Amino acid sequence: MGAMRKLAWGGLLALCTACGASRPAVKAEPKQAEGVGVGGSGRAESHSTARRYVDEDLGFEIVRPTADWQLDETDERTPEGLSIPVILRHNTSGAQVVLQVAPAVASPTQFAERLTEGLRQQPGFTTTDPAPIPLSEDAVGFDFQVGDAVLGRVAVREGRPGRVLMMLATWPAQSTADVTQSVDALIEGVRPLPGPDIAPASYPQARRK
Repeated sequence: MGAMRKLAWGGLLALCTACGASRPAVKAEPKQAEGVGVGGSGRAESHSTARRYVDEDLGFEIVRPTADWQLDETDERTPEGLSIPVILRHNTSGAQVVLQVAPAVASPTQFAERLTEGLRQQPGFTTTDPAPIPLSEDAVGFDFQVGDAVLGRVAVREGRPGRVLMMLATWPAQSTADVTQSVDALIEGVRPLPGPDIAPASYPQARRK
């Protein structure tokens, strides 16, 4: 499970970073075709204004609930194979959602459990237990809090065959309920692109202490 530990640790680092300030991308705005933003390897652009964004390479799409969500392409990749293709920022509230795409070395439940364990070891972090969420049959999520200032939510679901999608959301604790609803709507709008039907994936079992 070494690869899983490295991937979960990479997710934890990104999640902790999302709780603080981060710089928006400054590259040129991409050309759009019929209101659809397109990502993928080799792209030079970093900012998309289209409500629907598609990444054919990593096999996912994002449908933003409102135009208040700014999508910045980062195209970051780690040696372990973890990709952080986009970060979405809510222009008025300061909420942020980081999307990560990881190799499916474990199930969504196992990824969520590792992230929960890691966050609970960080100063000031408290979390709920991972539980099924209605994004898909296998999707799992949990909530967390950082002191009195930041609330957060993590959702993990299967992506295209061989990949797992992780959405890591944070927003100011004093935000109104509509901000939380907008975060939830954005997370629901992150979906794997349709692919060929395959047999269910088989995952290694996580060791229990």
